[in-house]
Amino acid sequence: MSSISIIGSGNMARAIGTAALRAGNTVEIAGRDAVKTADAVRALGDGATAGTWGAPPSGDIVILAVRFDGALPVVTEYGQALAGKVLVDITNPFRGDLGGMSVPDDTSAAQLIAQAAPASTRVVKAFNTLFAHIVAAGDPVDVFLAGDDPQSKASVSAFITGLGLRPRDAGGLSMAHWLEGAGLLAVNLARTGLGFDFSLGVNTGASK
Repeated sequence: MSSISIIGSGNMARAIGTAALRAGNTVEIAGRDAVKTADAVRALGDGATAGTWGAPPSGDIVILAVRFDGALPVVTEYGQALAGKVLVDITNPFRGDLGGMSVPDDTSAAQLIAQAAPASTRVVKAFNTLFAHIVAAGDPVDVFLAGDDPQSKASVSAFITGLGLRPRDAGGLSMAHWLEGAGLLAVNLARTGLGFDFSLGVNTGASK
């Protein structure tokens, strides 16, 4: 079991918090809006606590569950409070028209967040290809992750496995660019006919 800190109080924060508590983890929620944070903590129930915005997160794993347009300012604001932490970036840098990405082609949201964070912060990309209600449901779906530090990826993978989900290691943090593209693919598939009750995954049992 792990102690999890979640920066943010929106749908994905609550979904991951729900799954984490169900698996026996403790969850700290830190939101800029104290009222929304308190509401999220009440909704999650026993095992959830409210953290202080900008203070060092108490969790072994810190999940950045904010919109991408606010992610870099939040990481900069937290500054050294994130030093030495495993920081899971779940953001997707989509353009407003969902026709492409809002970051340059040679980088990713996760890489930009890693650059903005303290040097000792270990950034892992994960959960960005899943919709919130799919995470909360706890069905055994695939969670793609990417990061440069093997130990941090192992910790995040163990957390994901504990949720009843399947971690799929995509490689180094540079692969976050492609995972964010997969997130955009999922949203557009949902909008153009599939609906939102699906997840992207790997079929390891396909016949040859």
